[in-house]
Amino acid sequence: MRTDTVPWRDTRKPLWPLALLVPALPFAGWSLWHAGGSAWAWWLTPAVVFGLIPLVDLWIGDDRENPPEEAVPALQADGYYRWLTYLYLPAQYAALVLCCAVWAGGRLSWVAAAGLVATVGVVDGIAINTAHELGHKRERAERWLSKIALAPTGYGHFFVEHNRGHHTRVATPEDPASSRLGETFWAFWPRTVLGSLRSAWRLETARFRLRGRSPWTWRNEVLNAWAMTVALYAVLAVAFGPGVLVFLVLQAVVGFSLLEAVNYLEHYGLARQRTAAGRYEKVDPRHSWNSDRTVTNVFLFQLQRHSDHHANPLRRYQTLRSFDASPQLPAGYATMVVAALVPPLWRRLMDHRVLAHYRGDLSAANVHPPARARLARRLSRAGSAPGSAPAPRPAGPTRRSAGG
Repeated sequence: MRTDTVPWRDTRKPLWPLALLVPALPFAGWSLWHAGGSAWAWWLTPAVVFGLIPLVDLWIGDDRENPPEEAVPALQADGYYRWLTYLYLPAQYAALVLCCAVWAGGRLSWVAAAGLVATVGVVDGIAINTAHELGHKRERAERWLSKIALAPTGYGHFFVEHNRGHHTRVATPEDPASSRLGETFWAFWPRTVLGSLRSAWRLETARFRLRGRSPWTWRNEVLNAWAMTVALYAVLAVAFGPGVLVFLVLQAVVGFSLLEAVNYLEHYGLARQRTAAGRYEKVDPRHSWNSDRTVTNVFLFQLQRHSDHHANPLRRYQTLRSFDASPQLPAGYATMVVAALVPPLWRRLMDHRVLAHYRGDLSAANVHPPARARLARRLSRAGSAPGSAPAPRPAGPTRRSAGG
């Protein structure tokens, strides 16, 4: 008896263009401000990203479906998904130019000015996620587009450090972009900002010195990415006056701080163990925090399926999978970024999850040295309480099948 199988299709395909809503929000904010003059109109973008989206995310819930492997080649080749990442860039730059013009107009109260900085910082910070998706690909054009997306935040060195530094050292004490158990975001921020910059420069200069060449060349990936920022800021300063440089620097700090808040939550406390040979074990799904929340995955090109990304960095966002072995965040990234800014709330949400992931073995986690004694005391108290043993975690990376 013959049975016909229905080909798998991406049920979220009509939803992926929602990722382009974020760079469109500044135009909505401008319309409200221009129509009524309310300074609070410029807070629309942060309110939607960190207020409305988390609420809708909670309401819609999770989507754990994985594409079957036989569908992956066609998904990878489908230009529809690729063009959505490309389209973020003109929308990003249009929003930047609009807001520079508003800043230069000089009719802003401090509430409106702060909202304008936050608005563009959020758009350009989320653009770093688009740059992340593009920068991992082999296509030369996409790698250059990645640097263009990074230029407004002045974070072009991320292109080098993330691909050749973070992906090599992830979930180890040597990685400036992997946060440690007990480390607050405010302690992590200077460590990762300065450490990532130093790492990018060392990686790129080492590449040239291995070939016996000077790193002071336009072929240097760090220098040419920074040059894009200098050129962009110069053009905007000529167009709107030098006063716009203050705005550009402020929004850049907001933008790359948003990236680092995401870095903070992606590997918090997770550690790769040393093998008998003294090397770190291979990266697997246990070394990244995941979230299957539907809405934030759509808005972030599925960045929250971070375990599969680290295991297979060349996979395009539409093909990333959810794994049972991946530790799960209690909410999507938009919610968790806000929680990361409040250390007591973050510790309450996350520390016990890290300890449960390692079955209460503090030595297996990536621990912030100043917090080790406090965490050990907490574990000791928990161990003496009846029924307090953490639930065991799966020993290896198992994959969810299509359909959840």
